[in-house]
Amino acid sequence: MRARSFTAWVTALFALLAGLVGVPQATAAASAVDAGTAAQAASGTFRNPLNTGPDPYMTYANGAYRLTTTQGDSIKMWSSPSLSTLLDAEPVTVWKDTDASRNQHIWAAEFYRFDSRWYMYYTADDGTDDHHRLYVLESDADNPAGPYHFKAKLTPPNHTNDFAIDPGILQHNGKLYLAYSGINAYQHNGLNIAPMSNPYTVSGNAVALNGAGGCSEVREGPEFLNRNGRTWMTYSTCDTGKPDYQVWMMSLADGADPLVPGNWTQHSGAVFSRQDARGVYGPGHHAFFRSPDGTQDWIIYHAKTTSDFTYTNRTTRAQKIGWNADGSPDLGTPLALGATQDLPSGDPGSGNYWINDDGRSSGGGTVTYSGTWNSGTGCAAQCFWSDDHWSDRAGNTATFTFTGTRIALLSVKDTGNGIAAVSIDGGAEQRVDFYGALRTGETLQYLSPRLSDGAHTLKVRVTGERDSSSGAAFVSVDRAEVYTD
Repeated sequence: MRARSFTAWVTALFALLAGLVGVPQATAAASAVDAGTAAQAASGTFRNPLNTGPDPYMTYANGAYRLTTTQGDSIKMWSSPSLSTLLDAEPVTVWKDTDASRNQHIWAAEFYRFDSRWYMYYTADDGTDDHHRLYVLESDADNPAGPYHFKAKLTPPNHTNDFAIDPGILQHNGKLYLAYSGINAYQHNGLNIAPMSNPYTVSGNAVALNGAGGCSEVREGPEFLNRNGRTWMTYSTCDTGKPDYQVWMMSLADGADPLVPGNWTQHSGAVFSRQDARGVYGPGHHAFFRSPDGTQDWIIYHAKTTSDFTYTNRTTRAQKIGWNADGSPDLGTPLALGATQDLPSGDPGSGNYWINDDGRSSGGGTVTYSGTWNSGTGCAAQCFWSDDHWSDRAGNTATFTFTGTRIALLSVKDTGNGIAAVSIDGGAEQRVDFYGALRTGETLQYLSPRLSDGAHTLKVRVTGERDSSSGAAFVSVDRAEVYTD
């Protein structure tokens, strides 16, 4: 791990504390470091989001994190040796189907290794939601990134033609079980579990589990942790479009039969839920992964920055979890988007750093403005360090100066935002629309092409133009994330 200056350590510490306790980050930063101080880049930290898609699943394998999120028409995988550069990674399409009965609405892929092969589980339909069914692919070799070939449709005998989504695999007492969300006596999207004779064959009827959830809509996305003599099944409840989408839990003793509903013990209350003070809404549809050295447990999940009902703006985030004295997992509380966290143990880091809109940076970056810009803290939890700059004056510019190989711009999308012209090192401008049908914070607006390692500038020019749906032409400047490897 690269050495960090004292200032960088203090900045990272206050950023983490701000995220943990919900204190406005600008206040924490002001106590930590003068606004004009540029700190040395910290290779041992990262910030969310990791991906702009929902329904994440991730594992660390073959020297890299492997991530899938829902893309709709295909299954894509992002790979990176460090968690800090997943947003910077280029996706590989590992599956695209030509069968019209199952090549649309491809959701919630998960992948597991059995006997030197990888199996990719997912749900898809023919364009009609109620036609969602479960499928599994098999890798041609021992590589989680494929290539894959179609292996089987997964259908319990008592649910051969029923709606089914969100497959997850339980490994228990040397046996495999398919857990999923589908039609049962309790919900249209209820928890079901069925035995498997191998990774691609369901060998018996599905059994319904009556999971509690604090709302009536769904019980979906079952995931498993086995520790301390029990298997802990966590699952998401409420409609994922709601800000109250959340995670609940039940558990099963080692040696108990998971196909007997009475063997499952329900945990009381949500174990992971919205945190309004941090601007986190609808956290759920999650998975678990281990740190590269195997010593830490982490949760990966999607959440939103708006309390409005919407299926958009669900971005992938990660944070470390702990364990309670009674042996149960402690998922903690969702951190603010952009809160600086330590990387998982054994993660080599990358040296990426942030530049705030007010000129502060955890590395060597700066930002300067031409023309008159508005600035303030009105965006609160929707902004990095609780502040941003915005302008609708054509010709006004914000220029980021940085050293690295790529830069990402994250800021507010809003109904009153317009179009910016973005250029790198004085090159051709690219039009970027900052408009959003709903107001959302720390949204990825622009990711630059890969650049030669060295000093660069990125200019954001206000055009004064807007989409016909927008009420104004403002451009918002908030956080830049710089990648150095």
